[in-house]
Amino acid sequence: MKIRRMSAVVAVAATGALVLGACAGPEASEIVEDTSVNVGWNEPFRSQNNLTANGNATANANVIYLTSSYFNYYDEDLNLAKNEEVGTYEVVSEDPFTVKYTVAEGVTWSDGVAVDAADLLMYWGAQNDTFDTVGGDAVETAEDGTVDAGGEVYFDSSSPAMNLVKETPEIGDDGRSLTLVYSEPRSDWEVSFNIPPVAAHALGGIALGIEDAEEAKQAVIDAFTDNDKEALAPMSETWNNGFNYSSMPEDERMYLSSGAYVLTDFVENQYLTVTARDDYEWGPKPKVQSITLRYTEDPLASVTALQNGEVDLIAPQSSVDVLATLDTIEGVTYTTGAEGTYEHVDLTFNNGGPFDPATYGGDAEKARKVREAFLKTIPRQEIIEKLIKPLQEDAVTRDSFTVVPGSPSYDQVVEGNGSEAWAEVDIPGAQALLAEAGVTTPVDVRFLYGKSNVRRANEFELIRASATQAGFNVIDNGNDKWGSELGAGTYDAALFGWQSTNTFALNSEANYITGGLNNYGGYSNEKVDAWYKEMSTNTDPEKETELTTNIEKQLNADAFGVNIFQFPGVVAKRDVLQGVSTIALSPTIFWNYWDWEISAEDTLEGPSSEEPEPEESATS
Repeated sequence: MKIRRMSAVVAVAATGALVLGACAGPEASEIVEDTSVNVGWNEPFRSQNNLTANGNATANANVIYLTSSYFNYYDEDLNLAKNEEVGTYEVVSEDPFTVKYTVAEGVTWSDGVAVDAADLLMYWGAQNDTFDTVGGDAVETAEDGTVDAGGEVYFDSSSPAMNLVKETPEIGDDGRSLTLVYSEPRSDWEVSFNIPPVAAHALGGIALGIEDAEEAKQAVIDAFTDNDKEALAPMSETWNNGFNYSSMPEDERMYLSSGAYVLTDFVENQYLTVTARDDYEWGPKPKVQSITLRYTEDPLASVTALQNGEVDLIAPQSSVDVLATLDTIEGVTYTTGAEGTYEHVDLTFNNGGPFDPATYGGDAEKARKVREAFLKTIPRQEIIEKLIKPLQEDAVTRDSFTVVPGSPSYDQVVEGNGSEAWAEVDIPGAQALLAEAGVTTPVDVRFLYGKSNVRRANEFELIRASATQAGFNVIDNGNDKWGSELGAGTYDAALFGWQSTNTFALNSEANYITGGLNNYGGYSNEKVDAWYKEMSTNTDPEKETELTTNIEKQLNADAFGVNIFQFPGVVAKRDVLQGVSTIALSPTIFWNYWDWEISAEDTLEGPSSEEPEPEESATS
């Protein structure tokens, strides 16, 4: 699954086989009293449930990683490390493919309720589309990400892997285990199932008004086991919307933790603090007592906060000014390098706009020509030259939807995927396509992006200036709530990026298959769906490259969108903070929070909820 990142786009969709490790977890450590790490980040947290379309964002994933336990995680070498203190899993049958997950005894939510099979069953059921009584096209999504299914059952989550588990999984081991039987094998099964970010007793309790935790758990089990639509409808509404918040909730169930830290303070648009749990005895054990994320989307403001001693660690969007300023700060170390991130533009196929066949009476080819014409105007090379090369001299365009540059199959995929169609701006070609399509110019295109993000704003201006020459009227739909608008149909083109959560080729599946969780533009192609289905059971690297190339060639032929550049990254920290490293997958700099060390003497003064609202960031 890929997740959205606000200021940078991110996506590492590396193909090739993953070396699965059974590494031991980090050694136990003791919390050092009165220690805290302050991290500067560019987007506020907005949802505890990152399994929904709205919650699927890096800003949420970072916090959820700190407050959750998992059966496995990626280490610094991108090997998948098992965490057997949290629980175990094993393949108990190859035919049919069957996996048993067992939560270790003593693993609890922060309210003392055990993490168990009810939570695991909910993880399966909420992402299994068979329970939905309506499809996504029948659901209204507001600009704030709120989903309204009109009282029907609709979980705004979907997993191709969970859809292959067609029978209700079996609960065992005194309610601590769940056994999944797949209708067919799945190559990425090991990263397709985990402990959910919200508790089953929280979902059942909030949705159905049940106070007792065990009764609420049983209600969730019964609802999925019996396919009880009357119970599932309010449960799905709560799943979609009930765990979204932008400041400290009054109801503890909305932010329950199964991990090392638990939310203790949250001031809207300012900061969020998590504090180590006293009862946490499983999984990686941290040394730092609390972690505070302070928010600003302005990269230079983030650097200034580091310089002023307001934060200890930042990963801002890189710029010439950011690097120049970091060079002048004493007691600060920074590193640069390409991120597992890429910038891209996606088009919308199903909103009645200029790229939707319905606009032209169902004429798919006419809509395709309009899409192709628009993509021909995107000034990828100009963006690289003006905005990226000053930060990374050897920067080039990214030409693959799914494979990160430098991966073994990248050159082979790019050679055959048709991306040369967007190599250079082609204004005459775009004009000719619009003439062939017989559309009246100017063609209005509503363009969504993060308006406060300086680089994104500059990209938008370059795109608008180029597209105008071909007959497009690019309308500025940029705003600071753009992440929650994705998939709402309120825009025709969007500029944002992807961050991968795993190294499997199937990592990109949800972006491009029909009805995929991350397929915000409503794209659908039967061939692409079939190739991903074939990939899901494939174990041959050469076949995987062939299927990847087929998928990308079709995406380019359909004028799905266009990729621009791999992100130049920078991570900076105060020298007194030790143990920080980063990986090219979510959760990047947070992946080994248990290794972070700082003394009480070097800990910065924590934020106060009495401080005034910050000034608005400057934009250009």
